[in-house]
Amino acid sequence: MTDTGPVAGSVTTQDGKPAPVPGLCRSCLHWWEEGLAPCGHCGSRRILAHPELAHLAIAHIDCDAFYAAVEKRDNPALADRPVIVGHPGGRGVVTTACYIARRFGPRSAMPMFQALRLCPDAVVIPPSMEKYRRVSRQIRDLLAEMTPVVEPVSLDEAYLDLGAGVRLDPTPPAIQLVRLAVTIEREIGITISIGLADNKFLAKLASDLDKPRGFAVIGRGEAKAMLAPMPVGRILGVGQATAAKLSAMGIVTIGDLQAVPPLRLAARFGRFGRRLAQYAVGEDERVVTPTRTAKSISAETTFRSDLNAYVDLVAALEPLCERIGKRLEHAGHGGRTVVLKLKTTDFRTLTRHLRLADPTRRADVILRAGAILLGREATGRAFRLIGIGVTDLSPVEEADVPDLFAGQA
Repeated sequence: MTDTGPVAGSVTTQDGKPAPVPGLCRSCLHWWEEGLAPCGHCGSRRILAHPELAHLAIAHIDCDAFYAAVEKRDNPALADRPVIVGHPGGRGVVTTACYIARRFGPRSAMPMFQALRLCPDAVVIPPSMEKYRRVSRQIRDLLAEMTPVVEPVSLDEAYLDLGAGVRLDPTPPAIQLVRLAVTIEREIGITISIGLADNKFLAKLASDLDKPRGFAVIGRGEAKAMLAPMPVGRILGVGQATAAKLSAMGIVTIGDLQAVPPLRLAARFGRFGRRLAQYAVGEDERVVTPTRTAKSISAETTFRSDLNAYVDLVAALEPLCERIGKRLEHAGHGGRTVVLKLKTTDFRTLTRHLRLADPTRRADVILRAGAILLGREATGRAFRLIGIGVTDLSPVEEADVPDLFAGQA
């Protein structure tokens, strides 16, 4: 269920009455326990309302036309132009097409000559993978501030587990995710779409329902009915070949699949058949599994207007250091090397390092080191971004070793 749409699902209380439908305003983050649009706080109609909104905790984050969005961010003159990222030439294919270009038919993996035949006015830009990787790392750093259980799928998408036992902030996941979308749009300059559900399959499906800048919710109570009219190709892992085999069995929609005994599917497709039976009714036993070990922990912010005063820049570092300290504590790490990042008004990036005597997870220690590094760079020139982080991570037992002689005369 998406913005201001009909309330889906059939959640009821113990006495059989319909459960209250909580709502969340995507414009001002106002939360209420019952009621629909518009927001009583700011009047916005960008509302999430769902019976299970307060309880769902598995999310899928998908950047909108990622490569093209980064190129448009870096060249504002392209904002209203159809942009295709890919290698031109006879054998070139489309890597990403922006949403303007998609109106004319170009899609990912389409031969470039075909895409340009459909959209001859498109601006074609060769991919810059290192730039996209840098932006991806920025986004993953923001995800890591929400939960340590992040499963990257590619540069532009990831699953998150925001369950009560693992998320770093007790705020309901839906609120955190809306806040994340706002932060990415403001600080990184691209947009994301979000799916929130009870499991990975439904979360991925939800994130595709309302793109771009979407936020869709699929609850447990509505999943089976919502899936029924969809083509079987919407199921994860069902490509053209599998869809053709299912069609030969008379199975075209997911509703058709729901009517087939799981044992028959298992006999025909083996282990994948059992998973098909689960997906058909909205079940997915897979857990969100982190696939990388953190080598650094960092945070950054882009200023609304450029800053050049040392005192203002230090003030901007303080909340970033607090965020890093909390993440280090939750992850059970300390960091020995503090890294300061600055971006000048002409988009030149500066990084400066300071190695500490011992690893630390303390925000005040990180801030002091950052202030020292900043003092060498804040000479009156203006900056549009500041960031700070720690590397050389080590077990928390090695961090902030007490001075044995502290307090002795």
